[in-house]
Amino acid sequence: MTSDWRLQHELRFPSCQIGSERQVRQERRIPRLFSRWALCMLLAALSLAVVRPDRVAAQTSFADVVDAVQPKIVKIYGAGGFAGLEAYQSGFLISAEGHVLTVWSYVLDTEFITVSLDDGRKFQAELVGTDPRLEIAVLKVPAEQVAFFNLHDAVELEAGDRVLTFSNLFGVATGNEPVSVLHGSVAVKTDLAARRGAFATNYKGPVYVVDAITNNPGAAGGAATDGQGRLVGMLGKELKNSLNDTWLNYAVPIGELVGSVDDIIAGRFRPRSEDDSLKKPTDAHSLATLGIVLLPNVLSKTPPFVDSVLPTSSAEKAGLRPDDLILFVNDRVATSSDTLRDELSYIDRLDPVRLIVERDKELLEVELLP
Repeated sequence: MTSDWRLQHELRFPSCQIGSERQVRQERRIPRLFSRWALCMLLAALSLAVVRPDRVAAQTSFADVVDAVQPKIVKIYGAGGFAGLEAYQSGFLISAEGHVLTVWSYVLDTEFITVSLDDGRKFQAELVGTDPRLEIAVLKVPAEQVAFFNLHDAVELEAGDRVLTFSNLFGVATGNEPVSVLHGSVAVKTDLAARRGAFATNYKGPVYVVDAITNNPGAAGGAATDGQGRLVGMLGKELKNSLNDTWLNYAVPIGELVGSVDDIIAGRFRPRSEDDSLKKPTDAHSLATLGIVLLPNVLSKTPPFVDSVLPTSSAEKAGLRPDDLILFVNDRVATSSDTLRDELSYIDRLDPVRLIVERDKELLEVELLP
């Protein structure tokens, strides 16, 4: 009887009965499905935030890093403009007083060096000093309270570490436009063995070889940072690798430069003739007394290349040769023929003269005795 009643009930109310059972089954499944979906979403969120935090940080902080570094980069304009000689390069601020670190190059071989800041302000820069051995120069612009890198806070990288490069490559930024940013990684840290055209670079120390294209015109003097925007190195000049004839993308570690930069800013690499407290000796050295004949002084910053050496002179006895480029006199930089003459005028003829010269791709020290 019971079964007959149930059969009659289902025949009389088929949709209600079946619908009721479906509804019960679906209502039981919905909370379980929602719980599974919510659990999956929660696990996905945790995997992004906990398992791979570097990916999340990279997506949210790259723009902040670029925005923080850009105000520290400057564009530099000077000599050049001839075929194959661009009249611009890059640099970066290294003090709140407006000191700028850049590469030592022909672009700075002029009395009118212009530096353009990130906000578009332009200043005529003073050449504070150079170190030809490291191929660096320090400029100063009359701008205060600027964003800058502290060289003593620079970090070191290892092969495989991420690197960012900031520079005015190809001179695309002329005013307040931001400089170009490239990203890559450090391929290797090694000693530099390269040449620029037919001439070797003076710098022989370690470099970061990077897989970002940094050897374009205008990039020299730019900054290399890690992924957090911390200073790592300075982009070097355009160079070809002497081993395989390929262009070299590299940055010089700041640790190799900071000591010399401190000396330049402190005045230890400044020409002696700029120190008014010093007095010239009564009987001083000169090019003539040393037996040195330089190339004609055509420009105000003509480099002090040796044209000839007089027989039996101090210069000949010391081994000085024609075509030697004199870089330092008693640890004072000789930026031009005029600077060399001034430096000698502050050295008594009873004292020896120590010269650092560039010869055949090498730096040599020679001592001229009285």
